[in-house]
Amino acid sequence: MTAAQQTAHSAPVFVIFAVFVSCALFLAIWVTTDQTTPRAFYIGDGRLTPLQNGIAIFGVYLSAATVLGTPGLIALTGYDALGYLKGAIVALVVNLLLIAGRYHSTGQYTIGDRLVRRLHTRSVQVAGGVAALCICLVYVTAQMVGAGALAAPVLGLEGPGARRIMVVSLGLLLILYVAIGGMRATTAVQVVKAVLLLGGGGWLTMLVMSKVGWNPMLLLSRAADHSGLGDAFLQPGVSNGDGTMGKLDSFSLQLAVLAGAAGLPHVLGRLRTVPTARAARRSVEVATWLTLAFCLMVTILGFGAAALLGRTAIKVNSATGNSAVLMLSESLGGVILITLISCVAFTTVLAVVSGVILTASTALAHDLYQVGLMKGKASEKSELLVARGAVVLIGLTAIGLSLFAQGQNITLLVGLAFAVAGSAVLPPLLYSMYWRHFTAKGALWSVYGGLISSVLLVVFSPALSGSPTSMLPHLDFAAFPLSNPAIVTIPLGFLLGWLGSVLDSREPDMAEYAETEVRVLAEVDVDRLVQSSGP
Repeated sequence: MTAAQQTAHSAPVFVIFAVFVSCALFLAIWVTTDQTTPRAFYIGDGRLTPLQNGIAIFGVYLSAATVLGTPGLIALTGYDALGYLKGAIVALVVNLLLIAGRYHSTGQYTIGDRLVRRLHTRSVQVAGGVAALCICLVYVTAQMVGAGALAAPVLGLEGPGARRIMVVSLGLLLILYVAIGGMRATTAVQVVKAVLLLGGGGWLTMLVMSKVGWNPMLLLSRAADHSGLGDAFLQPGVSNGDGTMGKLDSFSLQLAVLAGAAGLPHVLGRLRTVPTARAARRSVEVATWLTLAFCLMVTILGFGAAALLGRTAIKVNSATGNSAVLMLSESLGGVILITLISCVAFTTVLAVVSGVILTASTALAHDLYQVGLMKGKASEKSELLVARGAVVLIGLTAIGLSLFAQGQNITLLVGLAFAVAGSAVLPPLLYSMYWRHFTAKGALWSVYGGLISSVLLVVFSPALSGSPTSMLPHLDFAAFPLSNPAIVTIPLGFLLGWLGSVLDSREPDMAEYAETEVRVLAEVDVDRLVQSSGP
């Protein structure tokens, strides 16, 4: 977009965004007048309906990377970028079939709660809290970097200073919002985001299809013709090449998206916001259908951008393709449509980051403070105070890290978050649910082994150094050949969980495993029964 065009639509974006922010803060205060316990702050007392929670899971699950980045990648690389969408959908199916019901029946607030319920070792809950905190901090930093890069040009602001101002402003807004509202406020903004996302995305999708006579084959044909790559645009190999390393890197990335998305703490945390295990499964089912519908829209928008704008024009405007949807909106609907899509993008960032910050503060206050430091003896009032303080601490830390990372390639951060989630969270979670011989040592080895190996391999990967697209392009200490380590670290996480359990001198608690199975089969929320029965 030219400077004149940016100025033309920046004023309505400012007005609409200011109205939305004001309404969001009012909503946060209105829905949280009785949040006086950690349970209310962390999971909203578990009172949401499956439909509300399913829409909220969809709202927190799809980040700005999916809304803006993935259509841009499709427009630039064609078929290769579809792996992001396939992995996101399959991850929700895995959650629905293997995780949702069991997690609800045997968890409380956090991943650490789920692990310690089975293994009865405080160090395991602390390990779960450390992993969740690391994932959330890295993920929220990447989102805020992307928010600064998106918001400044959309609002007609230029230069690194403008990006920093936007990051600080957005970060302070989110700190205030989450600290006041907790789970109920984040749910509200996630539902609003989902409605706007489906509405705006659906409108833009229909405009694209109308340009090609509602003919999908014509859309793909024009996209291939205007890509400059011909039929290769619709085949694998454009982004990573068709060599062995390129194929391995592509597979590793898709594995990270699949396994990492299934183990994201801020998505798992939402499974406890409904009253029953059946409601948790129903929530994930709703989120899966909504995600499937939106991923179809994203596919059309990506190929539509290539067909109607051309791959070269998109690449000239943005090397990463992040502006493709905004360019397409301006081309098809002018100021009104680009204003709508810009506000949808803002809402997306607000919804996702608020959910991630809340999950991180829950891990810090509940797993690390209440269980790790106070050994379960802190009062509810004290824990709630620490939770709200953790929101401020985590938010300020994320702001500082995102300011440092402005202008950098954030693929490294996103890849690291998904790799850690798939390597350090998913293996012990599945083992604790399905393997009767799983032990505390296996859990600790899996969590810390997956976390440390993911960080080390990303540090020594081409994503950090050694190539022009690296985060540190002028340095070269890349010793690991793949940009994403998931193909190594996820199997390693499962292997360490098995090996630690086999080598553990203590016998696994078969009675606890049997009790867990009874809870799952009966779909009983023990914590809710205890609370409802009173002292």
